[in-house]
Parts: sequence; C-alpha cells; structure tokens
Amino acid sequence: MDEGSAQVPRTTGAGVWLRRYHDTEGAPVRLVCFPFAGGSASYFFGLSRLLAPDIEVLAVQYPGRQDRHTEPCLESVAALADGVAARLPADGKPFALFGHSLGAIVAFEVARRLRDAGGPGLPERLFASGGLARPYRPSGTAVLGDADILAHLREMGGTDERFFTSPELQELILPALRADYRAVAAYEPPGPERLACPVSALIGDADDRTTPEQAATWQERTSAAFDLHVLPGGHFYLDDCQEEVADIVTAALRASRPATAAG
Repeated sequence: MDEGSAQVPRTTGAGVWLRRYHDTEGAPVRLVCFPFAGGSASYFFGLSRLLAPDIEVLAVQYPGRQDRHTEPCLESVAALADGVAARLPADGKPFALFGHSLGAIVAFEVARRLRDAGGPGLPERLFASGGLARPYRPSGTAVLGDADILAHLREMGGTDERFFTSPELQELILPALRADYRAVAAYEPPGPERLACPVSALIGDADDRTTPEQAATWQERTSAAFDLHVLPGGHFYLDDCQEEVADIVTAALRASRPATAAG
C-alpha cells in the first residue's frame, strides 16, 4: 500500500476532489483514478508519470486524507460517488475511469451517475482493478474494529510493515480506513444493470480475494466489450506492475480512439 512520492499536484479547477500531477491538460483523453480503501490520490503519481503527456490523469482525493485530513471522512460509496460525479470536468474531453479495490466500486457508481445525469457523459471505458469480488464483512456489520482492519491489511500484503508497529501512523490513517471499510461493508450493488461502455478488469495472479472467476463477473456490468488482465502480484499488484498497467490503459484507449489516442 505504498502511495508513492508526496508530490505537489496542480489545480484541476474541480476544487479539492481531483489532482493533476503532470502537465497534461493538452492530452486528447483523460483517465480519472480512484484509490483503494485508506488510499490517497498520490498513489497514482507513478501511473500519471508513465501516461504523460498523452493521457491526462486526474487522481481522486477522498475527504479525510493527506491535504484533506481535517475534513470528515465519508462512510458510503454513494457519498463518495456523488462527490466525484458532481466535480468531473464537463469540457467535452473524452475520459475513462480507473478504480482499484474500493475505487473500482466508486468508479462504477460514478459511471452510473454520469449516465443518469448527463454532464460529462459516459466514460469511454471502466477499468476495474482489484475488483469487487469479496467485500470485507468479517462480522456481518458495517461497524468494523481496528484489529479486524489491521489484520485484513496484513493478510492482503502490500502495506509497509512499519505501519503495523507505529501508533503515530495508525492514528493518521485509521480514520480513513474505518470510513472506507464501512463504506464497502454497507455497499449494496444494484440489481441486473449494465453500462454501455466497455469494462476492463485487472487483478493480480496471487490475489486470493479477487480470483479470475470473480473478476470476470464485471462482464455482467457492461453491454459492450469486456476483457480481463491477470498480472503478477497480490491485491496490490499495481505497486510493481505500473508499466504493464500503463500499456493496458494506453492500448485500450487507443483502440477506442484510433486517430487521436496516445501512442
């Protein structure tokens, strides 16, 4: 769960919700990235660097973390999706959504809202990374204990071991983790419902919480094309596979926009 370099983002004109880390405003297409539970916008700095200057990356910053740490965290997927959907640029630039773990759910719900409300319109593609395969409900309730959350994080891997022995770090990050885990636990997916945009699912081959069979259920959420990519690693495979993910994103957006997408 390494969030990369703490870089100073550029303003996006969308207030505190979106971050742009590289000078890519002139790119022909944008990718809006949604972090995992407890994650922050800076996790996508590396992916933004790899995709620049041909794809503009806007990374979502949920309330209650990094420079938004004084704001109360939101404890529902609906509230997170509402916050993002209301602030996406409506400038006509084609865009796609990329969400990891919790972020995949939020990205899907944002796509539903954009479909129903107009505004920027539908994304060209939804990239669902880490999936919604097995929402974490250890006690069958939305109220999760810190010990359960820490145990789950350790089980998934990808989190610096120093976090588990540092009360100071835990004090900083646990409020966001609590809120995000409650959001996942309380989330009720919609019934049979499909987006009109293609969906790409991405997982790690050692992620036992999102198997290929489980990730393939994202196909049920689109009436368009679907593809599945299995990359080396666990739940946080993206830590070590950023170049591979950048290639997948670039190829997918090039296929949908052959004349102008990134080369």
